[in-house]
Order: sequence, then structure tokens, then C-alpha cells
Amino acid sequence: MANTSEAHEQIYRYVEQLSQERLAVVLDFLSYLVERESNDATAELLALPNLSAELEIAEQQVVIEELVDWRALRSDV
Repeated sequence: MANTSEAHEQIYRYVEQLSQERLAVVLDFLSYLVERESNDATAELLALPNLSAELEIAEQQVVIEELVDWRALRSDV
């Protein structure tokens, strides 16, 4: 497969040749792919052990304002 820039360029060239009806089909398909990728990423995160418990702790820390400034953790950022 081509690199990302080449793939984008090729996709744009193909899209320019499509009728309005075919563009609607492409849009629907792209929407499906993006949603699927998002769902896959969510499933991957949910599979992490203890994620739910860690999120709950983080939410509680926000409520009681027990937060740490990220700059205090990473001075090189």
C-alpha cells in the first residue's frame, strides 16, 4: 500500500470522478469505517484490567479537587 499522503491523494482523485449518488455511498462507508475504528479502540480500552476502577478513582479525585498539575509531573514537556 502507498504511504498515507499518497493514499489520500489517490482517494481524492477517485472522489473527484464520482457522481453525487456515489459520493453519498462513499460518505456512508467512510462513516461506517470511522465508527468501527472508534468502537475497536473503545473495546481495546475496556479490555484493560482495572480501567473501570482507575477511572472511578480519577473521577472522585476531580470531585474533591485532589488533582496534580501535569507540569509538576513532567517538567520536560
